[in-house]
Amino acid sequence: MRASLACIALILAFLLLPVVCLATADGSWLKKVPQADRARTNPYAADPTAIAAGRNLFRNNCAKCHGENAEGKANRPSLKSKRIQTATDGDLAWLIKNGEAFKGMPGWGALPEPERWQIISYVRSLNTPAPGAQQ
Repeated sequence: MRASLACIALILAFLLLPVVCLATADGSWLKKVPQADRARTNPYAADPTAIAAGRNLFRNNCAKCHGENAEGKANRPSLKSKRIQTATDGDLAWLIKNGEAFKGMPGWGALPEPERWQIISYVRSLNTPAPGAQQ
């Protein structure tokens, strides 16, 4: 009997996983960010060296879930979305550090803080028009 209940629970978990992962994109995590964290600014904002380093870090740590170009992958959200692009740097720093485990986003607190800021610099650069491009 216990084995059957465990099996049913496991099957339900796998069936509900896509629903939980889709919820990651709903922005509910923004309500959890403390005001002090939200107000933080990226010390590497718009720094070309940080963007390049962030691109490499993104490919090594984030691309497997968010896609090579941050367009989203499977049930993982695009990081080019308006919600991500309009979140504050502090919001993104909080999310990367703490994650949203029940919604499929692991916390990357073990990654050194400067590297987390470099990833944010790269994500911010994704929707920045290239110099000389028409807007």
